Amino acid sequence: MNVPDDLKYAETHEWIRVDGDTGTVGITDHAQNELTDIVYVDPPQTGASVTAGQAAAVVESVKAASDIYSPVDGEVIEVNESLSSEPALVNTSPYEDGWLYKIRLSNPSQLDALKSPDDYRAQIG
Repeated sequence: MNVPDDLKYAETHEWIRVDGDTGTVGITDHAQNELTDIVYVDPPQTGASVTAGQAAAVVESVKAASDIYSPVDGEVIEVNESLSSEPALVNTSPYEDGWLYKIRLSNPSQLDALKSPDDYRAQIG
């Protein structure tokens, strides 16, 4: 499984890449592999407030619909529009083209509660 070293991870298999006060959120390679073929992504609305540990989006695969939880609190500032026509990007490029949404962090200290790449590797080990 691919677990990039520049990300923080939630126990529920979401990742966040932080740049200043902005975080890009997606699901991990492990999660997309477990879900199999993703056929639909329902992202949060731009401008919506998301709360750490609460459902922020839904990903539907041929197996099931799964809630995607926000790893931190923030305001949604952008969603990945490409996923409306190409939801399989979450499968083929979970850390690059298949990101779900971007948020403006409201409490950056919450990042400290997330898993390091090594901790996440141990979780899925």
